[in-house]
Order: sequence, then structure tokens, then C-alpha cells
Amino acid sequence: MIVTRGDNCVNDLKKLKARGKKIVELFELEYPDAVCSLISRNAFELLISTRLSAQCTDARVNLVTPALFEKYPDAESLSKAKLGDVEKLIKSCGLYKTKAKDLIGIGKTLVEKFNGCVPDSIELLLTLPGIGRKTANLVCGDIFGQPAVVADTHFIRICNRIGFLSTKNPLTVEKIMREILPPDKSNDFCHRTVLHGRAICKARKPECNKCCINKLCEKNI
Repeated sequence: MIVTRGDNCVNDLKKLKARGKKIVELFELEYPDAVCSLISRNAFELLISTRLSAQCTDARVNLVTPALFEKYPDAESLSKAKLGDVEKLIKSCGLYKTKAKDLIGIGKTLVEKFNGCVPDSIELLLTLPGIGRKTANLVCGDIFGQPAVVADTHFIRICNRIGFLSTKNPLTVEKIMREILPPDKSNDFCHRTVLHGRAICKARKPECNKCCINKLCEKNI
């Protein structure tokens, strides 16, 4: 189901919001620790770690970043890095050549346009090399405490299975779920959805008998 602004969808949206609120509450009980699995100490580190996580596990990124941040602790140092040096440090993350160029580009852009600081809006974050809406939302939510919807693979899969929507387009998913989720709960809900996707609602074989929101899933309504 795709939520639109048409009059015929008003009642459906109200129902989705009510169900979303209940699911948020159940996830809060099931996964009380809503934290990002990427290890970071500040906005710069989260930004870089998330860029590295594309087509790579968070666990692998967490193994790579300590040495990376020891050598390049901020935008200024990263902006002056040699491409080959960065490639060596992040090679095990995959797509390392593209990622290395983006990391140095991020450092340079932060220094040149933002005085070395990570900007606090999705629009400005999207001007950084290699940064998409998923990363921008994550930074805005985790670092700046803004309502955010991080539409990663787990989130998209589960929102479709629950019956909130029927699309795999990340931008469409983000827009729809911003309408459904309570703004002050949306960012933590995304983290909890990742945990649920890894533990229960797996891509190949969801364990519905163990699911804390089973009765609220569309197939059981």
C-alpha cells in the first residue's frame, strides 16, 4: 500500500499510523537498546563509517576504522591524505578504490565548505561525495537528534512484510514511513528494525513464530 495525499487514503493512513505506533512500542520492549552497530565517537566518524559500510558488514567496518581514524582523525587530515594510503587502510571493506576517493573528497568538501564540521541537514550532507539519503538520515538522527528514516535493506524488507507499503524504492519508503512513524520515535525504530531483521525477520526465512509483532503483521490482520 502506498500512502498518498488523496482523500480516499486518509482513513488508511490513520490505521497505518495506529498500527505503526503499536509496533514501535513492541519493538521498544523487545529491543531496548536502539543503537547503531557502527562504532563511532562523533559525527565525522559516523559519516565516514557509514560510507564504508556500503556493500560491507558493519562488523568489518568496525575492524577497519580504528586504524583509519588514528591516522585521519578529522576532516582536515583526511583532506590531505594520499589516495594509496587510504586504499590500503580500507581495502578489506570492498569497493575500496571508489570509497577511498569519496573519503578524501568528503574531507576536502568539509574543510572547504563547512569549516571542517559535518553539516546538520540532509540537504547539505547530500552535497558530500558518495553520501546518499541513508547516510544523511543516519547522521541527522544519531548525531543531531532529528527525526530520521534510515531506509536500509532490513528496514525496506520489514516495512514491506508488515504491510506498511509495497515498494522497494528507498526514497519512496522513506517518504511513506515519515508519514506513518511518530517523528520522535522514527530514528530509534530504524535501529530496532535492523536488529529485528538480523534476528527474526530474515531475508530468506523469517521466524514468524518468534516474532514479537506477529499479530500486527499484515498477513495476520
